[in-house]
Amino acid sequence: MAYSELIKNFEKIRAYMREFYVYGFRSRTEFASKSTRSYDDERRRIESWLGDYMRFTQTAEGKNVFLSVDSRTTKHNPLYKALKAKSFTDGDITLHFAIFDLLSSPEIEMTLGELIDGIDRLLCSAISFDESTLRKKLKEYTEEGIIQTRKQGRKVLYSRSCDTDISSLSDVIDFSSEVLPCGVIGSFLSDKLEKHESLSSFKHHYITHAIDSDITATLFDAISSRRYITIKNAGKNVPEARTIRLVPLKILISVQNGRQNLIAYHEKANRLNSYRLDYISDVKIEEQVCERFDLLRKRLAKAEAHMWGVNCRLNPRHTEHVEFDIRINGDEQFIVNRLEREKRCGRVEKLDDFNYRYVADVFDINEMIPWIRTFICRITRVSFSDRRLEKKFIKDIKKMYDMYDVGGGDENAVQ
Repeated sequence: MAYSELIKNFEKIRAYMREFYVYGFRSRTEFASKSTRSYDDERRRIESWLGDYMRFTQTAEGKNVFLSVDSRTTKHNPLYKALKAKSFTDGDITLHFAIFDLLSSPEIEMTLGELIDGIDRLLCSAISFDESTLRKKLKEYTEEGIIQTRKQGRKVLYSRSCDTDISSLSDVIDFSSEVLPCGVIGSFLSDKLEKHESLSSFKHHYITHAIDSDITATLFDAISSRRYITIKNAGKNVPEARTIRLVPLKILISVQNGRQNLIAYHEKANRLNSYRLDYISDVKIEEQVCERFDLLRKRLAKAEAHMWGVNCRLNPRHTEHVEFDIRINGDEQFIVNRLEREKRCGRVEKLDDFNYRYVADVFDINEMIPWIRTFICRITRVSFSDRRLEKKFIKDIKKMYDMYDVGGGDENAVQ
């Protein structure tokens, strides 16, 4: 079979891109789940979209291929190219253009019968479509807003929807396509605009969410309709994906690393859980509406008052207490400003002109520790309700003192 860069099953491509080019750095010999021929076909397909961003290193195990994207020079997310390579049958693409050849402007209106006759004349019997096929296609386009209908007596007239002038929104579209979930929509719109220099520039440009766009869109659909979903969920230490039934409540996106997480209610276990979108596949929306959806959203809102990251619980009383004191110099008010700006669910107390205390009750202190460490040269006291974590934190600081041969730090250091 001849090689084609078009794809029918995006989940297959998503898995390859995730395992080899986002997380992976694997060599061809390490790929055991499919044949090496399959690996080569998918690699060539991905290279046809991302060849300018692919690099490789030679190791003892073989050649490892990876993506290399410089956010200083790359203005547009290159991973969107994979989402634009969908495969169509000859019939699909022929019918699409035949419809819009006949409905070439919004002023032209035609009935279903007139469209069938027009398509037959247009194609000169090279290929024919029955009434049922055309009706389904028109229904699909009407739901998408591409076609509009108008009743005239007992007849239904079909016409092309008016185009919207988006030329003045080029900068907005460019920016939104890079920062919003499902930004591929903005990327498709950008393709319709005249080429221009993008003004978007990012210090941290998170691009890997692009390959999760289908999952994200389906989850948003389920949330807005308050319906149950079933998903397949995998993970680093879970070789086989598990099928789980959930009530999706909210999608949280980290501004630190761009990672997207679904917060959902696991009815069987009666708890709130978080699920990384890049570990989710095969999302199916059920017909059943969750009658408790609004109540669950309210309970999540209460839980968010104690969420530092994505770990959450239904009962806000099951929290862990954390405090730490910092000492600043007279010209370091910017440290206090940063503490106020980044405190999230905690509060900042002024002890005196040079000492401040941060206090919070959270579900998981572990999530906070990387942030707490950024104040390490000014921290004079820490207190965690989880004494095991507190001892480990202080032990790590003392190891750092030994590593830099500072013998326990200065007089204000954590002891």
